[in-house]
Amino acid sequence: MSTTPAPPPDRAAGAAGAPSAGPVRERGDACPGALRLHAADDGALARIRLPGGLLTARQARLLADLAETPGDGHLDLTSRGNVQLRGLPAGCGGPLAERLRLRGLLPSERHDRIRNVAASPLCGLDGFSPDLDGFSPDSASGVEGAPADVQAWARELDGLLCSDDAPADLTRLSGRFLFGLDDGRGDIVALRPDVTLIASGAGRALLCFGTTGPGLRVPAADAPRAAVLAAAEFLAAREASGSGAWRVRELPAGQRPAAGRLAERLTAAGIASAVLPAPRIPLGGPAVPGLVTGPDGTCSLSVTAPLGRLTAAQWRLVVRMAVKEGNQTIRVTPWRGLVVPGFPAEEAPGLLADLAGAGFVTSAESAWHRAGACAGRPGCAKSLADVRADAAACLASGQAAGAAALPVYWSGCERRCGHPGGGPWVDVLATGEGYRVTVRDEDGGRQDAGPRTVPAAGLAGAVAAARTTT
Repeated sequence: MSTTPAPPPDRAAGAAGAPSAGPVRERGDACPGALRLHAADDGALARIRLPGGLLTARQARLLADLAETPGDGHLDLTSRGNVQLRGLPAGCGGPLAERLRLRGLLPSERHDRIRNVAASPLCGLDGFSPDLDGFSPDSASGVEGAPADVQAWARELDGLLCSDDAPADLTRLSGRFLFGLDDGRGDIVALRPDVTLIASGAGRALLCFGTTGPGLRVPAADAPRAAVLAAAEFLAAREASGSGAWRVRELPAGQRPAAGRLAERLTAAGIASAVLPAPRIPLGGPAVPGLVTGPDGTCSLSVTAPLGRLTAAQWRLVVRMAVKEGNQTIRVTPWRGLVVPGFPAEEAPGLLADLAGAGFVTSAESAWHRAGACAGRPGCAKSLADVRADAAACLASGQAAGAAALPVYWSGCERRCGHPGGGPWVDVLATGEGYRVTVRDEDGGRQDAGPRTVPAAGLAGAVAAARTTT
């Protein structure tokens, strides 16, 4: 595994050089959940959280049922590997929650919105193994252990988050607080989680706040418990600062949770740890569409949803494949895709072709690869355009295809709901008179990549030029 420099340090809230306690907010975040629905112009919206993106076939079948009734017939995949249902009627929350609860998709009503856990979706499927203690420049035990199963971490962490025995009232976390479980390839690191676990060899893991050092080396077996203690330390740091911060990076640098304080918490909980002042943190790319060959000879199918949206019929096709030829599980990725494991190698190419024929993105060479859009009109009252229709027309031209093209995201207003994490990425923002096309970097800065405002009819060329910016 190649190790690249970590993303730049997260910027503190407030003006540069000005003392700040971070953002002051009079209310909590408005992130929807399975219980607290969001009222949109096209009906209510429910967000079903899937820690690690993990679904059984039975759970996935239920989501298709709910998408059709009472939903609008579609499932939206989010940038954190969750699923959203739209077009829900008023008053459906109780029956919806009960059906989710029966399938294990709502294990705790109190903790629903804090179950934000992203995990490397290809873990265990492609033979990847992290460098032996690759996160520490001066450590090597000489004993290589089996790669950590971050999906198992996700299941354990979810149980801990929902427990009433947690070390702090974790329901005080924002619905935007993100736990990231990276198997060492750096794909989840690129999402810039708030608490990050990175697997290594020799049965160890790196725990850090955000995606920079210092970090703590902890036993892999204790990693989920250590992540919960890190969240408790964030809450303590936030309270001490008097801040209303929702994310770690919103706390001023001098008031962010410290590795030393966290080490003390871990010791008190019986978890051994060692501080790594300057860990080497991997930074990789997302799972790409196509066939994924495993070390046991079986294949997984990796696909993405065009603009992050699938019909219930498309979703059901995947579920049928998972049941009939696969291992009856589905993994939803933070890049608005699906990974379906367990297919015989001789059958996998034909099944991938079937998914392509059904409208899925199955190749990284497609212009639709890493392209997304918010709901736009008519579903969102704040949107200044029908961004999905304009994005589809732009992408249908086929320009800016290729695996090296930058991610692109269409937004109907300045809120940019659902935009990609990290960077760089192409920001296509509706202005009411057309679109402004810019390239954003990891820190949210931007660089103009064309005319200030581009009409929808001339958007394909401007977007293509921006996506090939180096």
